[in-house]
Amino acid sequence: MEIPYKIYLEENEMPKQWYNVRADMKNKPAPLLNAGTHQPATLDELSVVFCEELAKQELDTETAYIDIPEEIIGFYKMYRPSPLVRADCLEKALGTPAKIYYKFEGNNTSGSHKLNSAIAQAYYAKKQGLKGVTTETGAGQWGTALSMACAYFGLDCKVFMVKVSYEQKPFRREVMRTYGANVTPSPSDTTEIGRKILEQFPGTTGSLGCAISEAVEVAVKSEGYRYVLGSVLNQVLLHQSVIGLETMTACDKFGIKPDTIIGCAGGGSNLGGLISPFMGRKLRGEADYEFIAVEPASCPSFTRGKYAYDFCDTGKVCPLAKMYTLGSGFIPSANHAGGLRYHGMSSTLSQLYDDGLITARSVEQTSVFAAAQQFARIEGILPAPESSHAIRVAIDEALKCKETGEEKTIVFGLTGTGYFDMVAYQKFNDGEMSDYIPTDEEIAKSLANLPQV
Repeated sequence: MEIPYKIYLEENEMPKQWYNVRADMKNKPAPLLNAGTHQPATLDELSVVFCEELAKQELDTETAYIDIPEEIIGFYKMYRPSPLVRADCLEKALGTPAKIYYKFEGNNTSGSHKLNSAIAQAYYAKKQGLKGVTTETGAGQWGTALSMACAYFGLDCKVFMVKVSYEQKPFRREVMRTYGANVTPSPSDTTEIGRKILEQFPGTTGSLGCAISEAVEVAVKSEGYRYVLGSVLNQVLLHQSVIGLETMTACDKFGIKPDTIIGCAGGGSNLGGLISPFMGRKLRGEADYEFIAVEPASCPSFTRGKYAYDFCDTGKVCPLAKMYTLGSGFIPSANHAGGLRYHGMSSTLSQLYDDGLITARSVEQTSVFAAAQQFARIEGILPAPESSHAIRVAIDEALKCKETGEEKTIVFGLTGTGYFDMVAYQKFNDGEMSDYIPTDEEIAKSLANLPQV
């Protein structure tokens, strides 16, 4: 069967269920802990912060497949199935025998994969009868997606945007406001936690950990509101499994057998969504794949972090999660991949990494943008800085194949487009972009403050 350049599944081939990889894991992710008691967080405790149905999904480690509500499937049909694309031009330019495919999630107004979970979380908030939701956003993809989802269901949306991204990406901010969201740069003086962080770190550019703290505070103190999160949590990886399920269906349909699957890694939503169904096959002994997580060298939670219980936020108001972490007080340098500036990693992915089922690499941002520019010139898509981390390592792997003559099949996730990231591209083009890598001393200082569990 001839494989098309772009593989579009039929509408009836879209997933009708989300896949929960935890059901097939022999070593389950460690449970979230109540920050005060250090006991496993209960449904009642999580339901104070999250929508009740989402809290149930967060705690479910046994149900392999969960039905996608018809209302969500109806929304998905506006932009799904998304294409699996053969990077044929890139292969030729590299002179590699490797076959390269990418799953493109940028074909919606939010510009990224984040909409897959945003619409699900907004749906459950509406179903619960809530007035609105609060959240954080780094580069702005999640905030944009959530503002779209909330507008669709008529919910109020309060977004705390990491200050450096708020300043670097004004147009991303304005898209959120166009969809009705209230957007506040974080840390801010509008919350107790924000004021405390500003006092402790004057002039800080912020972090996802800071923004999470502020969003949770507002949610807990506002009647009719709950907090929603765009990455890290098990519920988010569950919703994002539509990426991997579609990819796997497309590969099976045309006899494509991936050897290496690559995704950028910040909190884990894109990587987890892409690899989960394939990981399930590996865990069940049905197939074998190499999985590579790619993170920024400026925020290397996998490659230089510690596997331990830590707060999910800088203000230390969230439950404790066992994850690869740099410490909740770690504030990364102001690199341009705002969506990857999180101090920790998904507890599910952390367990898989600790079990040796995933490998990880960290890459400097100048190298990442060189790969992004190369890809844009050859493949015609301007990639988001986050996605470009995966592009960097996909190119590196393809060049290894050129040296060895190995005919690998490489699949990577192209999470979204970079049209709101032109300040970053300008810095790169003008030679003003730098690479900041935290020292061992900086990381050790942050890790010294981990909670004693």
